[in-house]
Amino acid sequence: MRIALGITYNGQAYDGWQSQPSGRTVQDRLETALARFSGDGQPAIGTLCAGRTDAGVHGLMQVVHFDTDLARDDFSWVRGTNAHLPPDIAVQWARRVPDAFHARASATARRYAYILLESPVRPSVEAGRVGWVFKPLALDAMREAAGHLIGEHDFTSFRASACQALTPVKDLRRIDIQRKGRPDGSAYWRFEFEANAFLHHMIRNLMGSLITVGQGLQPPAWMAQVLAARSRDAASPTFSPDGLYFLGPVYDTHWGLPSQTAAFDWLP
Repeated sequence: MRIALGITYNGQAYDGWQSQPSGRTVQDRLETALARFSGDGQPAIGTLCAGRTDAGVHGLMQVVHFDTDLARDDFSWVRGTNAHLPPDIAVQWARRVPDAFHARASATARRYAYILLESPVRPSVEAGRVGWVFKPLALDAMREAAGHLIGEHDFTSFRASACQALTPVKDLRRIDIQRKGRPDGSAYWRFEFEANAFLHHMIRNLMGSLITVGQGLQPPAWMAQVLAARSRDAASPTFSPDGLYFLGPVYDTHWGLPSQTAAFDWLP
């Protein structure tokens, strides 16, 4: 049978999602927990995810699937696996799905959020959970710049050199930017991105360029020039991973899978 799981995690302690020889990845921790829950004599369980995340990036609804002969109730997969996971990783839901379901290939889109603190003082309690800028940002300018990015484009200018994607052409469907002011004059910013798929470091590279515009260092129209250049050298430096959250994939409703977890309500 094929099982799908919804996973949340704080990425600060991990070298990203994908399994590595170090063993310090979210996938390594999850597959170890699944093996312990399955018990001795059961084949090792290998998971396939909806979207890989980098070191320090958080997940509010990573979705994985795996095949197993082990018959367990959905809630048993949740409770049993969580008993063997560290406190900063948790299975939120489990569903039995048809064999045709694939966590990555069945997704019609992926969603990310970047949470940014604008403040003269660096974060402390939120350290590792938000990005930080100390100069004020201009909302209208960033929204105008973001408009140049919407649609199907070659995003080479925002692609990491180590990216393994077969093509740099992606369909960026939505960028929403919201500001939540605080009494002391500082603010939390929330940037949301949705696309059919993303390149390696694409959102962090987009964030670097959006902040460049927001701080008045470049006009909004500069973003179109960066995109057209198809050169990583044309864009701003890669921004911090600290405030980046994988909100999860988007699936057709016929799969019957949740669209979010409780962690969505916590995020600013």
